[in-house]
Amino acid sequence: MDTDHARQLLERERQRIEQALAGSQADSSAGPSEPGEMGSEDMYQKEFDAGQAEDLTAQLAALQRAEERLAAGTYGLSVQSGEPIPDERLEAIPTAELTVAEQQLRERG
Repeated sequence: MDTDHARQLLERERQRIEQALAGSQADSSAGPSEPGEMGSEDMYQKEFDAGQAEDLTAQLAALQRAEERLAAGTYGLSVQSGEPIPDERLEAIPTAELTVAEQQLRERG
């Protein structure tokens, strides 16, 4: 994959993550819609929002690592084996750090 296209993919991914983070923060700052509406649904929503924010923070960290690999000239290579990551995988997951086979092994073990 050429560097310019990779940079575009990563920029789009950054925008997606930052928009999701901004939306998550806006949602969590909104209070209950009616006084006294602090039941179990509100607790569930807070836990859900916290989990979503944690996931988005992890995605942002992965994006930063991908940008570092791009700058170092190693973007598109597995961080584990150095094997090329197929362009199709990078199109779907621009922050991919492993080949599909390596990712599957990691998830199993």
